[in-house]
Amino acid sequence: MKRRDLFRGALGLTLMRASVTARGHETSSEGALGLPRTDASTRASRTTSATERARRVQGMTPEELRRSRFVNVVLKTHEGKAVRFYDDLLKDKAVLINFIYTRCTDDCPLATAKLARVQRILGERVGRDIFMYSITVDPQHDTPAVLLKYARTFDVKPGWLFLTGETDDIQRIRGNFGDDPTLGFRQSDHLNLIAYGIEPLERWGKCPTLIDPEWIARYLLWLDPKGERPTGWWPPGRGVSEEQNCVGS
Repeated sequence: MKRRDLFRGALGLTLMRASVTARGHETSSEGALGLPRTDASTRASRTTSATERARRVQGMTPEELRRSRFVNVVLKTHEGKAVRFYDDLLKDKAVLINFIYTRCTDDCPLATAKLARVQRILGERVGRDIFMYSITVDPQHDTPAVLLKYARTFDVKPGWLFLTGETDDIQRIRGNFGDDPTLGFRQSDHLNLIAYGIEPLERWGKCPTLIDPEWIARYLLWLDPKGERPTGWWPPGRGVSEEQNCVGS
């Protein structure tokens, strides 16, 4: 795949918005960042669910509507602290989220190493106005103690939490981010994509897990209204020129 095509594909993912409720949030396999399924029964179910949701959201405040998009289950951090997924981890925050399991020996360690570089790139902003979360999809094995040892392996700094919880709750969170929770965790797409977003603005996107860490940081920063805008090709001086890289050309 050409760099130009990869850039467009990843940038396209950044333009997805969690506020487009007609495309998800109502079923277990379509979460805040889910893609639509195409079978007839699912289309009918989606139409019914969208109608039911429209009835439910009437009269909701903007804050209540934002809250309704994500589950608010209790998780445990690698430090042993109990936290609620929406209230404590997402609400009013800019976040990077990925899914891992510590017994993974191929892509998970590579993804975690890349996110360690992202944390260094973002510097002091992590833990202040940007927060990073790695959620295990193997909670039966990945206890807080196991996650603590894993985090130390990658020299994780404050502002990045590794999280575990009840299996059913983890599956619901997977559904919120477009994964199919009915699949075994080794069959899920958790290795392939990193979710990022600014929750109060309801701006969400995804990017490939194993791309350059500087790209991952910039995809999140591009969502910030006060952040830098994507122009030309990143990194500067590499790839095609700005004129050649215009979207839609």
